[in-house]
Amino acid sequence: MNPLKIALLQIAPCKILRENLEKGIKYCKKAKEGGVDIVLFPEMWSNGYNIYDRPVNEWKAEAIPADGDFVNAFGKLAKELNIAISITLLEKYENAPRNSLILFDRFGKQKFIYAKVHTCDFSVERNLTPGEDFYVTTLDTSCGEVKVGAMICYDREFPESARILMLKGAELILVPNACPMEINRLSQLRGRAFENMTAIATCNYPETVPDCNGGSSVFDGVVYLPECEGSRDSCILQADGAEGIYIAEIDLEQLRNYRENEVHGNAYRHPEKYHILTDTKIDKPFIRDDYRK
Repeated sequence: MNPLKIALLQIAPCKILRENLEKGIKYCKKAKEGGVDIVLFPEMWSNGYNIYDRPVNEWKAEAIPADGDFVNAFGKLAKELNIAISITLLEKYENAPRNSLILFDRFGKQKFIYAKVHTCDFSVERNLTPGEDFYVTTLDTSCGEVKVGAMICYDREFPESARILMLKGAELILVPNACPMEINRLSQLRGRAFENMTAIATCNYPETVPDCNGGSSVFDGVVYLPECEGSRDSCILQADGAEGIYIAEIDLEQLRNYRENEVHGNAYRHPEKYHILTDTKIDKPFIRDDYRK
């Protein structure tokens, strides 16, 4: 089986939507030249995650519909290039926008719309509508089928996000990002990949973008191999801070064999003992009751 090739578009946004559309198309076409199967954008590409230090109503007005021209252009491009494209946007949605990822397969079919569940409610993202669920779909690629899910940036901070995606069958988790990728956040991604035996690909903005530093990464989720003494580094790609296209190859056959034989993921869990996780009647520490006031 050929490896699954994923391109992380670690690129800086432009000033307006049309320019982001044009630049996004340009870089998807460049990625295609590298023979990739999936393209991943950084978080909220439609407006470059430009929501800080601005009036809320100003950036809310930049929200665009999930079925509008910007998004549809990437659906058409996916079919034209015969690659899957995961485009990100500030999505126009009911009373308040959502921070969303829309995944198109290589035939231009929309596979799911994922809205960030764990919005950063301690900051300006409290003005967004959080998503309600996590989704996994089967992508038909040039190297066969692969089960793909998504989470966005701060979702990484919650083990439940990746766990749910693993339980729904995800072999690869796509993670758009817009924050500094320092050792602790990278360690979280490494941990999510390790504990779920799942590949995780994260695409960040380059260091030229405020409060970002590049560092896009891919962890393949495979820690132990028969030919390796002890554990191996599951990080198969770690970008520097520069703008560019970063391509990783994920060995799906290796991942699947590993999942069949190793002890992590869902192999030996005891979910019947985890009732406190969902019991709303039990007092729990650190709850912020006033975060939406």
